[in-house]
Amino acid sequence: MHSGPKAGAHPPCRAILSRMIPISILDLAPIPEGSDAGVALRNSLDLAQHAERLGYRRYWMAEHHNLPGIASAATAVALAHVAAGTKTITIGAGGVMLPNHAPLIIAEQFGTLAALHPGRVELALGRAPGSDQITARAMRRTLSGGDDFPNDVVELMHYFQPPEPNQAVVAVPGAGLNVPIWILGSSTYGAQLAAMLGLPYGFASHFAPGMMMDAIAIYRQRFRPSAQLDKPHVMLGLNLVAADTDEEARFLFTSTQQSFLNIRRGRPAKLPAPVEGLRIDAYGQAMLDDALACAIHGGPDKVRRELAAFAERTGADAFMVTSNIHEHAKRKRSFEILAELQGHANNGTTPQFAG
Repeated sequence: MHSGPKAGAHPPCRAILSRMIPISILDLAPIPEGSDAGVALRNSLDLAQHAERLGYRRYWMAEHHNLPGIASAATAVALAHVAAGTKTITIGAGGVMLPNHAPLIIAEQFGTLAALHPGRVELALGRAPGSDQITARAMRRTLSGGDDFPNDVVELMHYFQPPEPNQAVVAVPGAGLNVPIWILGSSTYGAQLAAMLGLPYGFASHFAPGMMMDAIAIYRQRFRPSAQLDKPHVMLGLNLVAADTDEEARFLFTSTQQSFLNIRRGRPAKLPAPVEGLRIDAYGQAMLDDALACAIHGGPDKVRRELAAFAERTGADAFMVTSNIHEHAKRKRSFEILAELQGHANNGTTPQFAG
């Protein structure tokens, strides 16, 4: 079981730095300008192997559709590729957009992963389609507005339990594997559901931070212990670009800024190359201020300070970091710097990013 801090407990920055909030990786399998999906997915495996060597313990991929800059649409397939090339790191979906799928299909997919890689697989579930409505229809999805999401989550969880006598439908593989479930959200809806079911909760503060504090408070106040989890456990998404200097990080971060503007303006594209002196109009800046309010970019000292401040403000139990950096080597370096910060907080010992 996970254990989280008591509701409202916000340790001071110095204490947070001494233990360092556990950091996991959310890989959106970015497809940079001038590249393709095959390269992006091979880069994902390379990043996961790199993260495993650095001591990270959790690596997630996310379901998105009809976005030219993201290669992880077939999330279970992409995770199988990564899991086969790694040994110890926990792999999972962050998340699968459950309204797009029959719960049985997801149980079978992640049951297969769990059967092949025992103890290394987990599954986070979201209520949004991960696409526009036209694309959702192309997936033959019933556009119910997510009203069936709670029932679908419960049904999926049931498929991972040992089969009952005379059970009509059994997930094979899947039954009895107890794949850990998370609930994801960008509003208070997911917080309420996660609390009711006693599940760990991940909030999408990396792109929709507006309701973050309300969602955290509701989740912690209403949490009911379950067989999976005895105390509330909150993981917050972060867009983070670390580099050797503040100036380099600011430059690399312009790829993320351009990508968000392209998506928000209805012109999704491959991940743009960074640009010097990026000029953004007032309307675009307002969109970025909203979507990237929690983003962090900088050299090691700046990243350390801002991570500590964010941890103090939110009382987070864990962070889920995504770094959409155009150059793969620079993306790997970003996660190296985070590992170095963790090593320093552990007085130079081997960094371990707990689950």
